[in-house]
Amino acid sequence: MSVAPKLDEQAVTQLGRKVLDIEAAAVLALRERIGDEFVRACRYCLDCRGRVVVTGMGKSGHIAGKIAATLASTGTPAFFVHPGEASHGDLGMITADDVVLAVSNSGETPEILTILPLIKRLGVPMIAMTGKHDSTLARTAEAHLDVAVSKEACPLNLAPTASTTATLAMGDALAVVLLNCRGFTEEDFAFSHPGGSLGRRLLLHIEDVMRTGDRVPKVSPDTPVVEGLYEMSRKGLGMTAVVDEDDHLLGIYTDGDLRRTLDAGHDLKTVRMRDVMTRGGKTVHPEMLAAEAVRLMETHAITALVVVDASERVAGAFNVHDLLHAGVM
Repeated sequence: MSVAPKLDEQAVTQLGRKVLDIEAAAVLALRERIGDEFVRACRYCLDCRGRVVVTGMGKSGHIAGKIAATLASTGTPAFFVHPGEASHGDLGMITADDVVLAVSNSGETPEILTILPLIKRLGVPMIAMTGKHDSTLARTAEAHLDVAVSKEACPLNLAPTASTTATLAMGDALAVVLLNCRGFTEEDFAFSHPGGSLGRRLLLHIEDVMRTGDRVPKVSPDTPVVEGLYEMSRKGLGMTAVVDEDDHLLGIYTDGDLRRTLDAGHDLKTVRMRDVMTRGGKTVHPEMLAAEAVRLMETHAITALVVVDASERVAGAFNVHDLLHAGVM
């Protein structure tokens, strides 16, 4: 029966902090290596008419996959190719219009070296990201990004830890610089992430979140205020639109208007909506981005809005709860 290792809390804390110190130092050391080679790598990526094909084996392969995903989601078309599979048919995924980014700490990964002559034969520019500046990959690449570390965070100095962190950071630096050079915007990012919160916030339009039909509170200008309150209560938006016989918006009545009506001493059973409604209230159009509506509501301290079409007819309505439910706020 095996005995569970004894946990020394102080030693655990010290080692955990040491790991972070080593990895932080490895990333910081990259700063001075951002120079001509980095600029050259960026230029190859920007001039690429195809895609950036990222490859790597083992732990470097996992990092290469993440770099490819980051590039693709920030405006640089990219994908990962496993070098072992590349030599068994997947090399056909690489075209003469592409750029290859090879990730290998040693710079001597056999699976990558096997396909290196074929990459060269295609005339495809190669960017190498290695920890050995005199390695085969570094020497044969059109651009070399040095990600060498003085030591791994692993106490045995064996497991890829600081080296993979440094490589990942260099990949992020490359992706962000390319993003900036391409003028990649929040809207562009949202199109690549339609399922994320940013995509919902930036891409949803008012027509996607508004209530329509019988769910929209509407009354005529001759409706007594007390009946208007019933309509507000039934529809649960804290307001009602006041419309003519053709559904053109004449005004809006809100909880705030109710307080003002009571302060003025009006009889809610006899006073009509036309006499106490707010004329010319804030409205939005169905094609407006939901994010714009959020800014409008925050600026004017509004909790609900009426949606009108080009003819100023009421098309819908929504409140902050609808925006929250849609993930816009």
